[in-house]
Amino acid sequence: MIRYLKKGRDVEALAAADAKVRSTVEDILRAVGERGDDAVREYSSRFDNWSPADFRLTDEQIQAAIATLSPQELADIRFAQAQIRGFAQKQRDTMVELEVETLPGVVLGHKHIPVNAVGCYIPGGKYPLIASAHMSVLTAKVAGVKRVVATAPPFLGAPHPAIVAAMHLAGADEILVLGGVQAVAAMALGTGTIAPVDMIVGPGNMYVAEAKRQLFGRVGIDLLAGPTETLVIADDSVDAELCAVDLLGQAEHGPTTPAVLLTNSEALARATLAEVERQLSILPTADIARVAWAENGEVIVCDTPDEMVAKADELASEHVQVMTRDPDLFLRRMTNYGALFLGPRTNVSFGDKVIGTNHTLPTNKAARYTGGLWVGKFIKTCTYQRVLTDEASATIGAYCSRLCHMENFAGHGEQANIRVRRYGKRPEVAWYEPVAAG
Repeated sequence: MIRYLKKGRDVEALAAADAKVRSTVEDILRAVGERGDDAVREYSSRFDNWSPADFRLTDEQIQAAIATLSPQELADIRFAQAQIRGFAQKQRDTMVELEVETLPGVVLGHKHIPVNAVGCYIPGGKYPLIASAHMSVLTAKVAGVKRVVATAPPFLGAPHPAIVAAMHLAGADEILVLGGVQAVAAMALGTGTIAPVDMIVGPGNMYVAEAKRQLFGRVGIDLLAGPTETLVIADDSVDAELCAVDLLGQAEHGPTTPAVLLTNSEALARATLAEVERQLSILPTADIARVAWAENGEVIVCDTPDEMVAKADELASEHVQVMTRDPDLFLRRMTNYGALFLGPRTNVSFGDKVIGTNHTLPTNKAARYTGGLWVGKFIKTCTYQRVLTDEASATIGAYCSRLCHMENFAGHGEQANIRVRRYGKRPEVAWYEPVAAG
């Protein structure tokens, strides 16, 4: 039996909050679409108190920002980017192009074509998420994207030097200091000073995620990523301190962050509830994490591993930290998750910052139908066909003609018939007349 020792906000409260976000985003997108740079500047000034002469950084400004970092800070950024670039390249290497002769004289294939222009959003208002620059800009460049625009909001009234450095070292072609919905809208729709892109990627708060949702179709998106979520799956092979650290380590992202403990040990569940309160009394970011835990934290107790797997798949969490005697059970059986972190030696923070996998992952149960950002998200797999012989064209044409007749598509049928007449030496095949079998 599955039971809750702690539950988060109810569905009605979440729906009311979502409705307010949708309305706000609609207004901003409409304004940017109609008034371009003027609207972008207005919202940037209102929300971030930021209105520079140009939102785009010059080469001199980029180099000046990089120069403020220590050699160790730059080395750490380069180390993280080496891990992420290496794994992205290995993923790219799995994507092979295809050409095959499926019938005598009929050749089919596909090519992998990078998207031409991508806009990467890097969150940075409350916390400067340096790693998001690696995850989006660098992965896009490994995929072969020609133009990558990267943007992050100002931090304490200025560009954040480490974010700027990470964007530049990852290969960004244009760097903007601009945040929020107005940044996403500017890149997607274009303004007088910012050329539009074909795709928007990157995590963000609920407003940024909603902006991507509303813009999908006018541009591509990677996925709906944000606010962040974490699920800790544990049994009594680990202790409450480790569980609480991994829950609060993600809860500090923001007050809307769900953090869930799923366990088959009620003793561990109750000990973790107590340990969370102890850690909140000393955690420097407790003012945020406490709200997230109070409003969105959950503790769920199951009786069996089967119940744990079923509940975890139902939750479809972005991050799933598995600390059980047999973590590979969840690797084998789970189907809905953004990323798995298997065993107590790893954790979500490793994946968020440095280990090499991408940290832009599906939230709000989107893991039911998509994985996270990876090099393949920036690539279009496009098919082509080639018919090499008269015989092949006439043979396929005869089948096509009859199938078009069944669907009452006369014009489609004539596309097939004319090939039968020309290449199969069947001049008696007339307009709209389906070719007979044989």
